Amino acid sequence: MSQSPFQKFVSPKKNSVVKEAFRQEKKKAKKERAAYFDKIKEEKYQARMAAKNAALQPNKKTGTAIQKSVKTAAPTAAAANKKTVHEAMPLNKFLAHCGVCSRRDAVAIITENKVKVNGKPCIEPGYKVQPTDEVIFNGKKLFVTKNLVYILLNKPKDYITTTDDPQGRKTVLQLIEKATTERVYPIGRLDRNTSGVLLLTNDGDLTQKLSHPSYEIKKIYEVKLDKVLQKAHFEKILKGLTLEDGPISVDSLAYADTKDKSIIGIEIHSGRNRIVRRIFESLGYDVKGLDRVMYAGLTKKNVERSKWRYLSEKEIRLLKYLNASKKK
Repeated sequence: MSQSPFQKFVSPKKNSVVKEAFRQEKKKAKKERAAYFDKIKEEKYQARMAAKNAALQPNKKTGTAIQKSVKTAAPTAAAANKKTVHEAMPLNKFLAHCGVCSRRDAVAIITENKVKVNGKPCIEPGYKVQPTDEVIFNGKKLFVTKNLVYILLNKPKDYITTTDDPQGRKTVLQLIEKATTERVYPIGRLDRNTSGVLLLTNDGDLTQKLSHPSYEIKKIYEVKLDKVLQKAHFEKILKGLTLEDGPISVDSLAYADTKDKSIIGIEIHSGRNRIVRRIFESLGYDVKGLDRVMYAGLTKKNVERSKWRYLSEKEIRLLKYLNASKKK
């Protein structure tokens, strides 16, 4: 029997070539699939905008077209409001979702009698805000933020990580003022003389997660000391130290430059105030420079000092599911 009918099943190509061809086909299929769904999203968006515009167009003859359009659009608007209005939530969480500040900072704002609920001062951070409640802060009614923004900043020295400073010092918000019109706030803090990766957002849930100790968010710093780090002190830091506010351990420690042992790389997940500086100062070293090179898996790669960029959808998704198994 002739074997010619089976010739097409015999591949003279190398295995690596076949694999590469398969990868390219798979990549192409993914791209086509993404384009297809993007097209559907765009069509839906255009349909919504058309309906919205039709509802706003006046009818010079009778006005009946307006009535009909509004009737049709009403359920959609109601559904959107239902989604935006939110379920009952604690007052400090509500402020965070409105982009005022983090939940932790919101507690201070509330207890300082700066927030009114339904016209009356409310000093209970745990007060359950109902969808029908009117919450006022700084003379403005608050609404849950719909447009979430995520920004990575390569912070320079001499900028503080607060949203406002009574002393008139430079703040990180001045560096990102062109990035968004939404009110965003830093996740965690870097002191004035510390540079590096800093995240800013108006996503209260993400801020709470990345700030909570139970998630053990890791950070990597490059530390410049005033002198060489002695081997004995190197090993002491690795074993763990006891500071004035309790014991502290690091995840990893290394000489960042083999030729200059005064430059140290340190990985840590503690969020305690000025913890890296205090570790080295407790052993008699003066920290001349401190730069955060990684935070929650994000680096400042391709972001120059004082510059910023938006996080990608993939990065946002990874942050939201980061260390989810550690949640208590």
